[in-house]
Amino acid sequence: MYDVIKIKVNNQNVFFFPNHLKLNKDDYVIVEYENNLWFGICMDKIKRVSKKETLFPLPKVIRKATYADIRKKEENKKLEKEAMKEAKKLADRLHLNMNFINVSYTFDKKQLYFIYISEERIDFRELAKKLAQKYKTRIELRQIGVRDKAKTIGGLGPCGLFLCCHSFLTDFNSVSINMAKNQFLALNPSKINGVCGRLLCCLNYEDETYKKLKEDLPKIGSYVKSKEITGKIVGLDVFKRTCKIEVEKNNIVEMKCDEVNVTTK
Repeated sequence: MYDVIKIKVNNQNVFFFPNHLKLNKDDYVIVEYENNLWFGICMDKIKRVSKKETLFPLPKVIRKATYADIRKKEENKKLEKEAMKEAKKLADRLHLNMNFINVSYTFDKKQLYFIYISEERIDFRELAKKLAQKYKTRIELRQIGVRDKAKTIGGLGPCGLFLCCHSFLTDFNSVSINMAKNQFLALNPSKINGVCGRLLCCLNYEDETYKKLKEDLPKIGSYVKSKEITGKIVGLDVFKRTCKIEVEKNNIVEMKCDEVNVTTK
């Protein structure tokens, strides 16, 4: 088991080794991540996990942030806003179709990241050259997709809560339309898609539970019979463990699943 803590760094939730520091939620810290120093905020308390629960090796927390560190972060924020405006101006001048989402300095300002989205592949070499000349630091431009955009910007989901990807998710797990079918959800994009336009990440949360609950239940479309009736299953309630049986056209009866047996038509 290992002591780890989740820290938001450059709009990403990443697990770190606390490096024997006593850290709590909302503490500001200086961390080493992707070979750079970053300013971060603790998203949770220190917890113990097994090696299977996260990806190793993990980066480390360098120290708790001091008052001077916090002031430096605020200064960097002002510079980032100016860099965002400059990048947009230069991109327009070079006729580059780039929508800049976020600009971030590393804590020590040795690198400046520009995050953007675009529907096409961009040759940004000239833009990177001009930005490097102006800011006298290493420049990195990253093109991201719509899910990463939602993760970076944040917002409210259809549930009314802050987006999972922006709040606590560290990775995007695979989500399929079969998960929506498995949970008997209407396959309406407005109901099962998130603000990013892709399938809701939360379809993952209950999928295994639905699979286990349905294991010993008859399938929709199968024919069943009991002492009183014979018909076709047209619906299931996995929590009440009942099935809706069509015995005649437009005549539907609801019964306990353990009171019927699957049969041939």
